[in-house]
Amino acid sequence: MSRIEFSDIKGLYPFRSNYFNIKGHNYHYLDEGAGNPVVMLHGNPTWSFFYRNMIKELSPRYRVIVPDHLGCGLSDKPQNFEYRLETHIDNLENLLLTLNLENITLVMHDWGGAIGMGFATRHPQRIKSLIILNSGAFSCDRLPLRIALCRMPSLGSMLIRRLNLFSSSAIHMAVTKKMPRDVQKGYLYPYQSYDDRVAVDKFVEDIPMSPLHRSYEVLLQIEHGLWMFRENPVCIIWGMKDWCFTSHFLERWALYYPQAYIHCMNDAGHYLVEDACPEIMSCVNDFLEANKI
Repeated sequence: MSRIEFSDIKGLYPFRSNYFNIKGHNYHYLDEGAGNPVVMLHGNPTWSFFYRNMIKELSPRYRVIVPDHLGCGLSDKPQNFEYRLETHIDNLENLLLTLNLENITLVMHDWGGAIGMGFATRHPQRIKSLIILNSGAFSCDRLPLRIALCRMPSLGSMLIRRLNLFSSSAIHMAVTKKMPRDVQKGYLYPYQSYDDRVAVDKFVEDIPMSPLHRSYEVLLQIEHGLWMFRENPVCIIWGMKDWCFTSHFLERWALYYPQAYIHCMNDAGHYLVEDACPEIMSCVNDFLEANKI
C-alpha cells in the first residue's frame, strides 16, 4: 500500500483533535458532544479510529472522550519512552482527572481493558458503568502462537517494526468480513514507519505472562480490584470468532461480573465493531438507556 495521507481518511474520522501534555509529549484525544461522559479506550494496534462510528452515534447525547495511548494514533511516538501498563494508566489518569470527569462509562477493548480498569480501580468513585468488548484485565497463562512469535527477541521487533506484520495482518485476521480499503487505510495510517510502530512493539513486549514480568504485579493489583464494580451496571459485548481474546476471556469476565448483560456476536472477530457495528450500537444504546446513563 502506498503512503497514506490524513486526507485519505478524513471523511471517516471527521473529529477535532485535542492534545494533553505528558512529560513534554502530545497525548491526543477526542472530546465530542456533551452530557454524561463516555470514555472509550482502544487496544493494540488500533487507535481512536476504532471507535469512529460509536463516537458519531453517541456524541449527540453524551460527552465522548477517546484518547490515543501515547505512541499510538495521533499521539506523539517518543522512541525512548517507558511504554508499560502502569505508565499508560498514569497517562489516562492525568487526562481524566484534569478533565474532572465523574459518572464515567468506560468502553474498553483489547489493552484498553487493563488500562481502563487500572484507572477504575484507582478511582472507583468516578465510575458509573462498564462496557467491555473483547479484552482482559487479569492474569492469563494462554498466548496464541502468532502473538508469542512477535514476543521473541529480535524476531518480534523485526516482524512488528521493520515488516509491519502486526498492524498489516490485523486488518485481515481481526475481522470476519472484508474490511473496505479506506477503513484499512484508517487503521494503518498512524503506523507507516519503523519509528511509528514503537508502541505497537512495546505493547506486545509488555504482555505479563509470568510473575517475573515487570507489569505482572500491576496487572495482579488490577485483577484484585475488579470486585469493586460488582454493584455497577456492566455490559459485555463479545466477538465470538476472536482467535486472541477467546470465549475463555469472556467466561472470566462473567465470573467477575455476574450482574453483566452479555451479548455474543457470533459472526464477529476481534475488531468486532467492524463486523457488527449496528448490533453493537443497539446493545450499547439499550444498556445506557436502561441504566439512565
